[in-house]
Amino acid sequence: MLLGGVGPAVPAPGGERLELAWPTPHPGWSAERPAMEFLQHAGNGDPRSGGFGGVRNGGRRFHEGIDIRCLERDRRGEPLDPVMAAMAGVVRHVNAVPGRSSYGRYVVIEHPEARPAVCTLYAHLARTAPGLRAGQRVPRGHVLGVMGHSAGNYVIPKARAHLHFEVALMVTTEFQSWYDRRKFGLPNDHGIWNGMNLMGLDPLALYDGWRAGRIHQVRDLLASSPLAVRVRIATRRAPDLVVRYPSLLQRPRPLGLVEGWEIGFDRTGLPVAWTPLTAAEAKGLPFEQARIVAVDEAILRAERSRQLALRRRGRWQVGSELETVIQLLFGR
Repeated sequence: MLLGGVGPAVPAPGGERLELAWPTPHPGWSAERPAMEFLQHAGNGDPRSGGFGGVRNGGRRFHEGIDIRCLERDRRGEPLDPVMAAMAGVVRHVNAVPGRSSYGRYVVIEHPEARPAVCTLYAHLARTAPGLRAGQRVPRGHVLGVMGHSAGNYVIPKARAHLHFEVALMVTTEFQSWYDRRKFGLPNDHGIWNGMNLMGLDPLALYDGWRAGRIHQVRDLLASSPLAVRVRIATRRAPDLVVRYPSLLQRPRPLGLVEGWEIGFDRTGLPVAWTPLTAAEAKGLPFEQARIVAVDEAILRAERSRQLALRRRGRWQVGSELETVIQLLFGR
């Protein structure tokens, strides 16, 4: 059976391959049309503003997913498109109260069969499917709700109704303690499934690479991501992200204590490459302070929406957004 216009999966060597479905009925991606035909613009008329990355405010504002246009509406102009699970997985969070999040009504699914076991997020829903609940296992293509324009602290006009769709890594299971230390002044109604704890990767790059046969698993996309910044940190902590996503390891963890980590971050600050350090490799590093060891200046210039590193007095220092990621990873 075809789902969202996607043909049957072709097994990779070893029999392991993602099975993906497009999350809405819009045929643009499955028909291999330009993304401009199925991305919803963010109010400026340019569909590129519905893409992933630094696509807003002249390239200075980051967008962590893609916005997929509405295909069918009722007589009042409200969207009718069903929203479907991109992969088989387990429902982890259903937010049915739009005012509690800038995502409005949203659903998060975790996909244990993916490598690494990424999450997908479906936001701005008009309503969620009856009976949908956390802990429920759903097949690929399962209807999760109806596309909409719900949001928390701002208004999305119904003319721009869309599905905000993310594919993400969950950063830490200790998110609540980090959130409490930051004293945001608002309750966290979403636990570890808060959007601040979900770091997105480019969904179109995943889907396009999968269709072309270049990507069989999410790790293939992550492994091909150029590194913008590499840092080293001396610590005996093993962040739970690398424990949960061992496919990000560049070499096996040693049998004894890890004395530190070298972490490679892509252009958005996603920590995609982890190398455990021996005592000799960690020698001379300040304890639990990240030190930049390499940058790709061309990538930093191209992705202006993320402050990952900045040069001061001739030396590279960790930028504010990269510092936030490191704090989440190491519980600081």
